[in-house]
Amino acid sequence: MDDEYAKLLRRMNPPRVVIDNDSCEDATIIQVYSVKKHGILLHVVQVLTDLDLVITKAYISLDGGWFMDVFNVIDRSGNKVQEEEVIDHIKKTLESDDISAPSLRRTVGLMSSEEHTSIELAGTDRPGLLSEVCAVLTDLHCNVVNAEIWTHNARAAAVVHVADDSTGYAIEDPKRLATIKALLCSVLKGNSDMRSPKMTLSPPGVTHRGRRLHQIMFADRDYVKVERVQGRAEEKGSSPQVTVFNCSEKDYTVITMRSKDRPKLLFDIICTLTDMQYVVFHGVVHTRRMEAYQEYYIRHVDGLPISLEAERERVVQCLEAAIERRASEGLELELCAEDRVGLLSDITRIFRENSLSIKRAEISTEGGKVRDTFYVTDVTGNPVDDKTIDSVRGEIGQSLLRVIPNSGSPVEAEGATKTIGCIFGSFFRAKSFQDSKLIKSCS
Repeated sequence: MDDEYAKLLRRMNPPRVVIDNDSCEDATIIQVYSVKKHGILLHVVQVLTDLDLVITKAYISLDGGWFMDVFNVIDRSGNKVQEEEVIDHIKKTLESDDISAPSLRRTVGLMSSEEHTSIELAGTDRPGLLSEVCAVLTDLHCNVVNAEIWTHNARAAAVVHVADDSTGYAIEDPKRLATIKALLCSVLKGNSDMRSPKMTLSPPGVTHRGRRLHQIMFADRDYVKVERVQGRAEEKGSSPQVTVFNCSEKDYTVITMRSKDRPKLLFDIICTLTDMQYVVFHGVVHTRRMEAYQEYYIRHVDGLPISLEAERERVVQCLEAAIERRASEGLELELCAEDRVGLLSDITRIFRENSLSIKRAEISTEGGKVRDTFYVTDVTGNPVDDKTIDSVRGEIGQSLLRVIPNSGSPVEAEGATKTIGCIFGSFFRAKSFQDSKLIKSCS
């Protein structure tokens, strides 16, 4: 009866989206009003993130069964969202009651099962691992169409979309799939991995790729700290600051986070909290000068705040991991070239032969063109020297492989700073004063 009533309430009060390009000088304001539904916040953030929009500020409220959010967004160039196609897609998708509505972009996590076979990998990270995986796939006549690879705390995870290199379609032969699984597991196992590697064939299109990578890493317990490699240079102040405490007065658990700002940060946090079965009732997101401040008032899905110290510590660890997994560790390299069978295997082999370690990678193919991004360090995790990069570019092609400058673009930083005073500016200023009193009263 409760489910039927909830469905009736949603039909009588469909989601409403207001997109305002007039009230704020430097950002597009997106307001979302909807009946409460588990996962709605993640859905909204995912839609905006998949459109490559930067959320510079957000106000989240879930009161009395109603979901009311306000987002200040800009594009990656620091401009307002002006394209009618993008605006129409946001409204159409968010005003739909279907949380799995299709994405405007083809490069995000959803895909057709008829075109590709989706492979999920998890194991211990080591230099050259991606090169070995790509070599095996090439030998088995699998063409990598799209992929995303993460490494964190000595663990590695990947979601790889492959197609048969002769037909261009998904691989369905059970014997061939069994061979692929056996050989990839052998590669992931290595010589000294005490933890069993994992290789699965997932139903394509069921879960967003970024969310699935978080789930794989979480299941692999990458949030458990490991000793850093000796000799590695750690950047001071680079670690996120996460605090979790209870506010008995309001019956919430309060989470505050301060970290470097980066693309998709909000998605990664909301994704983690949602998959850990927590509900965000109120929240504030605030970015300035490439720093992000986030504050959330949460409860477990059963309606209770966090009560155990062990659970509180686990939440801190998992949120720190969520922030760090997609952090742009290493030098960013971009490959733009004509697609061909075995290209990724050749590129990663050249990286391995020049002692480069791939910390994160995004592989995409469209219209016969590849556009791949790699974040690389040397094998000890330290920055790569210019001589090595020149050598790698010489082998691959100077015009094909580009070095991308530091992704901390001043355009994004400036845009984020200017948007602070537009909407809820007074709210944030008052909030910081109230928070100092709240922490004293709740701790």
